[in-house]
Amino acid sequence: MVDVVLMQGFAGLMWLLSMALILFSGFALIDAAIRREDGYRAVGKQTKPFWLIILAIAFVVNLIFPILSFLPAIGLVASIVYMVDVRPALRGLAGGGRNHRGSSSDGPYGPYNGGR
Repeated sequence: MVDVVLMQGFAGLMWLLSMALILFSGFALIDAAIRREDGYRAVGKQTKPFWLIILAIAFVVNLIFPILSFLPAIGLVASIVYMVDVRPALRGLAGGGRNHRGSSSDGPYGPYNGGR
């Protein structure tokens, strides 16, 4: 009886971890898809299609393979690299994030001062 309860608890934990991994890789994929293409080149990272392909493969692998396989671990590494390296660099660009706090008169090369 105790064995059954322990196995059900372990299976539940593995299911929760699997869902968290799927959500994490899905968020990384969606975030990479909404970023501007020229931003990837501006920050010196790989291209947008490269990251979309890598993160899409990671997402599909997380959907198909069990969490105890080594392939989801590789997908997790790719998602983590995007989230901790590429995403902050893209958000650091002027106008690259949703919380851009520049003036409404800012142009592509800085603030417009009215010819002063």
